[in-house]
Amino acid sequence: METVILAVVIAVVVLGALGGLIVGSRRKKSLPPPPPAAPDITAPPAEPHVGDEAETPRDEPRRTIEEVDLPDGSAPVAVEEPPAVEAPEIEIPEPTAGRLIRLRARLSRSQTALGKGLLTLLSREHLDDETWEEIEDTLLTADVGVQPTTELVDRLRERVRVLGTRTPAELRGLLREELLKLIGTDADRVVKTEPADRKPGIVMVVGVNGTGKTTTTGKLARVLVADGRTVVLGAADTFRAAAADQLQTWGERVGAHTVRGPEAGDPASVAFDAVKEGKEMGVDVVLIDTAGRLHTKTGLMDELGKVKRVVEKHAPLDEVLLVLDATTGQNGLVQARVFAEVVDITGIVLTKLDGTAKGGIVIAVQRELGVPVKLIGLGEGADDLAPFEPEAFVDALIGD
Repeated sequence: METVILAVVIAVVVLGALGGLIVGSRRKKSLPPPPPAAPDITAPPAEPHVGDEAETPRDEPRRTIEEVDLPDGSAPVAVEEPPAVEAPEIEIPEPTAGRLIRLRARLSRSQTALGKGLLTLLSREHLDDETWEEIEDTLLTADVGVQPTTELVDRLRERVRVLGTRTPAELRGLLREELLKLIGTDADRVVKTEPADRKPGIVMVVGVNGTGKTTTTGKLARVLVADGRTVVLGAADTFRAAAADQLQTWGERVGAHTVRGPEAGDPASVAFDAVKEGKEMGVDVVLIDTAGRLHTKTGLMDELGKVKRVVEKHAPLDEVLLVLDATTGQNGLVQARVFAEVVDITGIVLTKLDGTAKGGIVIAVQRELGVPVKLIGLGEGADDLAPFEPEAFVDALIGD
């Protein structure tokens, strides 16, 4: 019995010892590492606001609302007004009376070539055949034309032979008289703008490209306004982009209304509307500017005839003015002849008849067409268009 108890006790002791060893071994393996030192906690950077850099905000001095200067409301807020479009200033054109007096200065070169050249040759003591040939050459160079030159030389030879002794004053008077006969002093050179039975008067302006046709139409409007007339302009030159703008500018300067159509539109339609509006407005004159057609283009010349026919559905044309460049010489006569076949030319306007032109073209073109020169362009100025006066013109050619 005692042996059994002793064995039990020994077994209990052994089991207890083994249990202690196992627990000690487990504790050694599961011991956690020593806790680390407490970390330094840093606040996160502030979120950047609109307009701020993405960085930590800096301490900066700030003003309170009391320190901020606020507007007191005493000064009115200026509101900028859009610029007003000013109406063009109406010009007062120069009166037509006396404009031709300026020819004396403008025709100085022509005077030397034609007038003074002839006087110098006629003043020679002996007028032989060679001298008369020089006189013919002088006249031809001045674009007088072959037939008028022959007539003038024949008359001069006869009168000089009868006159005998020739003083400078006698020669000047003789030459003046013969030139006036060639130019003609009895032709009606008034531009017809006042029909007796109706209003308005209708004037159509025709001519070749580059003769100054649109400019002449604008200048003619100034002449009429200077004489107290009211005017409507018809921009029937729809083939040239700037023609309508150019004509409208001329009209605005003198207060004349301009009727225009779309670019490359029907010229006859524009001309028709211009006359219609002129009648409705009760103006005195309607001026129709047509396209500058090359005389070699038959289709365009036919279109010009169409414009004339359409306008005459309102009323007959009172004037058809052909604008010619005085510097083109005999080529201008060819152009004039073709235009005369399409429309009935009633008058001629010679432009660029200044110091570089040859005054004899006046004689030649009148002889070619059988219609008078009614207006002449003296230069580039707005009022450099004048009624043609034969006496003043010849006096400018031959000098005092």
